[in-house]
Amino acid sequence: MLSAFRTARRDFSSLSEREILALTISSEEEDGRIYAAYAERLREDYPASAAIFDGMAAEEDGHRRLLIDRYAARFGPSIVPIRREHVRGFYTRKPVWLMAELDLETVRNQAREMEQDAARFYAEAIRRTKDADTRKLLGDLERAERGHEQKAETLEEAHLDTASRDSEKTTAHRNFVLTYIQPGLAGLMDGSVSTLAPIFAAAFATGDTWSTFLIGLAASVGAGISMGFTEAASDDGRLTGRGSPMKRGFASGIMTAVGGLGHALPYLIPHFWTATTIAMAVVVVELWTIAWIQKRFMDTPFWRAVMQVVLGGSLVFAAGIIIGNA
Repeated sequence: MLSAFRTARRDFSSLSEREILALTISSEEEDGRIYAAYAERLREDYPASAAIFDGMAAEEDGHRRLLIDRYAARFGPSIVPIRREHVRGFYTRKPVWLMAELDLETVRNQAREMEQDAARFYAEAIRRTKDADTRKLLGDLERAERGHEQKAETLEEAHLDTASRDSEKTTAHRNFVLTYIQPGLAGLMDGSVSTLAPIFAAAFATGDTWSTFLIGLAASVGAGISMGFTEAASDDGRLTGRGSPMKRGFASGIMTAVGGLGHALPYLIPHFWTATTIAMAVVVVELWTIAWIQKRFMDTPFWRAVMQVVLGGSLVFAAGIIIGNA
């Protein structure tokens, strides 16, 4: 059984020239499909970048055809069915193309890694190949892979004019705001404001900092879980374009908990008035931070945001104190 496990994958050093050439063919085929997948997934939001990956997929397909012609000339029409996962220690591709939402910069970074991996593979394959024509072809492909960055820049110049770049930046910013900022801000507002009343009511009703902390912790974590599930279940993002519900749920839930914990944590201090003073100062910082985020990312006039957040927070804060002293 252990012997079968050890031989499930081959060492690269044990591959014959026929198997190495077959491996290059399957690798080029997979890279071409990945670039095509990137293009298809990016086409709606980033059409200019999609055109770049279309061009890169076409180039990989050209490499594949050259390799198949060389393989057929040396070994006949039957290609050995060997792929990357069959070779021990061989590079693998991160399945970024399977992500629900593709981040443009992540895609571009992986494309660079793919080119570097392929170039290193061709360099190693050349050292293990004796046939002159095959070595020449592999050397040409190695240089092509190393020059892909320049090729990508050429394609960007062809497809990404100033208007296209500005449009894609705007789309990326919009997606970031809809997926992370908007749900995160809603969570921060809910966590900061809705927990004010129970935390300060408990503080003034009991005068016990530890009990107040536990109540604040429970209220914050509970609100975070509730907001996270609510955000994730409210919209799958397909029609609204608001992005992955999982990402939005985490953003909303985490920021809700953070908003509540900000003024609950000071009650770990055993002295009541010291803890309460610090908690009040934290509330002020939280409310002004929310107003700044609204101004920075949501284009809300700053003083309107201040009036909305600070006034609402002050009312909830006052209600907590009044109830706690009743």
